[in-house]
Amino acid sequence: MAQIQTDNDTLSGEVAHLQRLVDEAKAIVAFCGAGISTESGIPDFRSPGGIWSKMEPITYQEFMASEEVRLEDWRRRFMLDEIYSKAEPNIAHRVLAHLVAEGRSPGVVTQNVDGLHQRAGLPPEYLVELHGNATYAHCLDCREPFTLGEVHKMIEAKGESPRCPDCGGFIKSAIISFGEAMPEHEMRRAFELAKECDLMIVLGSSLVVHPAATIPLVAKQSGARLVILNREETPLDDVADSCFSGEIGALLSALFPELRGGAQGKP
Repeated sequence: MAQIQTDNDTLSGEVAHLQRLVDEAKAIVAFCGAGISTESGIPDFRSPGGIWSKMEPITYQEFMASEEVRLEDWRRRFMLDEIYSKAEPNIAHRVLAHLVAEGRSPGVVTQNVDGLHQRAGLPPEYLVELHGNATYAHCLDCREPFTLGEVHKMIEAKGESPRCPDCGGFIKSAIISFGEAMPEHEMRRAFELAKECDLMIVLGSSLVVHPAATIPLVAKQSGARLVILNREETPLDDVADSCFSGEIGALLSALFPELRGGAQGKP
């Protein structure tokens, strides 16, 4: 396993090493965590100073049981939406959209809920969102979708947590909360991609949330090369072919200089 650092003495050699892995691969699948979006200014959840160090996560069971909790959950969702809406996709998001567009990636598996993959141009049919999407809402019973703007108006009008006008079910942000069942279709597709790829690149995931964290291991066990780009060590570092412990953007900018900056001049 190659340990990769971002200092000037080693970066060029490791870029060449990873460039070879990428060039040799025919089916590249990325597995993305919060670290891919921190470079867009979105705070992560688990690290010191992250969102969960400031507020305990609300479970699905708590949401369903308490009107007070539902209103608090929506307060947090609107607060986070302000952060998400101001963020711009960075080079990591652009690279993944580029690989799909070039026919070199059959899909991207993400734990992120911020919608930046789509805004970078990644077609929805190539994106597997394991933890849902925080940029819209849906009815928990009939699955009717709602914009966050619609939900905000419902809450302002009645001062109550929103209910579906069609079936009366609770409306909830379209994320997968703690205690909520993982989406079967998305999990199945993620494991299919893991078995199909010949190179899996982990981008910004601590690989501690299960069962999602087993997806890169399945790729490795199925014969794919495994590369991990993450600031901290992960439980799969010892089985990975290469690990990169610095800024994701620095490495990807070196690998894909033509995508550096993007349309908005973002990193």
